Amino acid sequence: MKGDGRLGHDLDPQDRGPQDACGVFGVWAPGEDVSKLTYYGLYALQHRGQESAGIAVSEGSRILVYKDMGLVAQVFDESILGTLRGHLSIGHCRYSTTGSSVWENAQPTLSSTDGGGLALAHNGNLINTAQLAERLAPGAIRATTDTEVLTALLAQDATRPVDDVAAELLPEVKGAYSLVWMNETTLFAARDPQGIRPLVLGRLERGWVVASETAALDIVGASVIREIEPGELLTIDERGVRSRRFAEANPKGCLFEYVYLARPDTTIAGRGVQSTRVEVGRELAREHPVDADLVIPTPESGTPAAIGYAEQSGIPYGQGLVKNSYVGRTFIQPSQTIRQLGIRLKLNPLREVIEGKRLVVVDDSIVRGNTQRAIVKMLREAGATEVHVRISSPPVAWPCFYGIDFATRAELIAGSLSVEEIRSSLGADSLGYISIEGLTRATTLPAERLCRACFDGRYPIPIEDDRVGKFVLEARR
Repeated sequence: MKGDGRLGHDLDPQDRGPQDACGVFGVWAPGEDVSKLTYYGLYALQHRGQESAGIAVSEGSRILVYKDMGLVAQVFDESILGTLRGHLSIGHCRYSTTGSSVWENAQPTLSSTDGGGLALAHNGNLINTAQLAERLAPGAIRATTDTEVLTALLAQDATRPVDDVAAELLPEVKGAYSLVWMNETTLFAARDPQGIRPLVLGRLERGWVVASETAALDIVGASVIREIEPGELLTIDERGVRSRRFAEANPKGCLFEYVYLARPDTTIAGRGVQSTRVEVGRELAREHPVDADLVIPTPESGTPAAIGYAEQSGIPYGQGLVKNSYVGRTFIQPSQTIRQLGIRLKLNPLREVIEGKRLVVVDDSIVRGNTQRAIVKMLREAGATEVHVRISSPPVAWPCFYGIDFATRAELIAGSLSVEEIRSSLGADSLGYISIEGLTRATTLPAERLCRACFDGRYPIPIEDDRVGKFVLEARR
């Protein structure tokens, strides 16, 4: 596996934040270089998954898939993309939520039958994977992902149109799924009835694009048409885009997309994520004011909310921490000496800016607390007289079963400690989280249209089976 020489969360395995959902991309565009469009689409979605990447293409008679472990730019180069020719393509960048991070579990998945091939890419996580897998014959799947199970089920009946098979199967699939898949001639896309993970439709001059975020459409020059509706199935070919509904919509979009997952230049439900995050900062200042000299973000995750906090509070905004521009993933195990440097390899304080100042430090979330604890210590050592921590999400106290690999409840600092206990643990002078009501208001969406389970423990799709977890299929082997 090729390293990229960058620093990532692997530097300290005990300091792992929330791991992103996956990114999916699909394009139907005869006459276009679809593999390169998919490459750049995945490049725009790289923040959603950094473990593996893959692209499938078809020229009308066969499907080719190329995938490997690593970042999009590590997996693909000009020569590889030059071999992936066709008129339609799908792509995927992965963070593992079901199944280990190994090559066999990279996507797109591929199933070949007498009736042809089927390649699929999935963003989300299913909660009835074990039950669905029981429908398959022994040995029917090679990988240990919910995506592999879905692919096998969709390909089981090669005598029927795949969209008919999907319309019958998907109502029985429980959990979060934004899917793009293809056979040799046609692109398909579908979104679960709750619409937990985003999925959007875009228009090219000579074709159509579907992607996890609108930012990916922007990068390939596609105009945004609309979000794919919860419970909707799209079929895209030379006849255009055809829509059918396989389930009644019950929207429950992920609130954490606004906090952390989505790019700031993405639009969700008609509102820009950057605008939402700045408004969250304003709300945070209203809820948790403090006398201070300077508002600084934890770059870049806390920047929009810090801007909003400064605007609302009247406290000047400044840059007190410098981020290493080359933070990414690494496959080089650091020495103990380097590991002890910890957060300084990613962030370093600007002493002349913060010395003698009362600081408000804004970040997007606290999962285990290790990073924030190190930042507070580092700022005090650099001369800050007070450090007030403000968090632009409510306490993350519950695990996610719908596509974000949070720590278990026992590992989440807010799962067992009060806000005052967390403040003491961090060593901060004060700690303020935005309320769940304040965060919801900033999105402009009603609470009943959002999944807020990681904050309040109310899961919109009940977790009724104990056979739920990242390694549920591996446990069956």
